Amino acid sequence: MTFFNKVKWVLGILMIFLLVIATNLIDRNNFLRVKDSVVTIYEDRLVVNDIIFELSRHIQEKEIAVITSDSTYFNDRSVQANTEIQGLIAKFEQTKLTTEEAQLFQSFKDNMESLIGLESYVVLTQFAQRQALNNKIADLKENLYRLTKIQLNEGGRQTDISKKAINTVELFTQLEIYILIILAILVQIIIIYKPKQD
Repeated sequence: MTFFNKVKWVLGILMIFLLVIATNLIDRNNFLRVKDSVVTIYEDRLVVNDIIFELSRHIQEKEIAVITSDSTYFNDRSVQANTEIQGLIAKFEQTKLTTEEAQLFQSFKDNMESLIGLESYVVLTQFAQRQALNNKIADLKENLYRLTKIQLNEGGRQTDISKKAINTVELFTQLEIYILIILAILVQIIIIYKPKQD
């Protein structure tokens, strides 16, 4: 094998090697995007949706107690419910929040603090200020409703990111196959081709 033939072989193999590395790096980046998106959908959207559901249950429980003027609830169960709500709020705060979501969640926390303050006052006045409590509960329910919609929208956005990354991977995989075929043909031509000797 002459020196020129060895150089042709090395260049052919090097081209294939560089192509495989380049497409591998691109695929790796896209797979990381898909992985991050899936993790975000679970941790920051599905888990949060469950937290919102639990918060809604507690708010509904409070609403029923106000409607039925259940002073027993406010004297006994309310403290435990408020503690559970604070735990859920702490879990919610550990997730990644969008700007809109953070503002809405802050509004929920402020409304929750107001509700807790109103609860003891309403019980002391024997539900004379029931309407203020109902209004605050309505605000909390609206906050939770809007937070739920954000989860749905953000989950959809993350799904779109995953789909785009997967489509990019598929495109590069097809391009890689075509380029490998072309390079294999070129390498074969380089190896088989023998210039005419004069």
